[in-house]
Amino acid sequence: MATLPPSTLPEFPASPSEAGGPAFSPLYQQIKGLILRSLQAGEWKPGEAIPSEVDLAARFRVSQGTVRKAIDELAAENLLVRRQGKGTFVATHAEEKIQYRFLRLMPDDGEASPVERKFIDCRRLRAPAEVARALELKSGDAALQIRRLLYFRGQPVVFDDIWLHGMLFKGLTAERLSDYRGPMYGLFETEFGVRMIRAEEKLRAVSADATAAGLLNLAEGAPLLSVERLSLTYGDKPVELRRGLYNTAAHFYRNEVS
Repeated sequence: MATLPPSTLPEFPASPSEAGGPAFSPLYQQIKGLILRSLQAGEWKPGEAIPSEVDLAARFRVSQGTVRKAIDELAAENLLVRRQGKGTFVATHAEEKIQYRFLRLMPDDGEASPVERKFIDCRRLRAPAEVARALELKSGDAALQIRRLLYFRGQPVVFDDIWLHGMLFKGLTAERLSDYRGPMYGLFETEFGVRMIRAEEKLRAVSADATAAGLLNLAEGAPLLSVERLSLTYGDKPVELRRGLYNTAAHFYRNEVS
């Protein structure tokens, strides 16, 4: 596999132990941290191949097995994707395996169907105090609010109220969101360079208020599942706060625990 020319590579310490990590960290974890650093710096873009295990082992002056273990963990975390006979690639939200990783709603009959989106509005405004705290914004900083509906089999099932870090998403409009055919997180990574790495969620049962009931074609007071998600990018930096209201009359929230 071809490697990037040396001039494009950032300089690394002579050995992993000099990388600034704790001395007690296992060697493969230190290598994982160095690879993450390169991903965060954009050395390898989403969808691009990373250097081979042999090349990375030579670069970091460790064994190929150590590199393989680091890559295995990154692949398990959906940050890298192994492709048989082709190599290892930076994961992208455009891939089917990845794009629905954060959408856990499934129909009761188990037959997944295409999800249709309708954007209600997209506006830039001063972040409310709660949003500013969650996204680690300063008082008065701008945030982007997006409201949308997700349709399953022609029926509105999810009402999302999404808040984004204003500085990271300059130029994002409702028209741009509507015109993009892929998943929204795919747009974020390809056009804004922001990749959602992981998320923290809080679930609770709520009753539909007048707004949610009208948008989801329900009676006011109908039961809904509230899913509040804080999405983070590299370095555990929060970039999105999402509050979704899910109609679970014919759907369930699916999760895997290991």
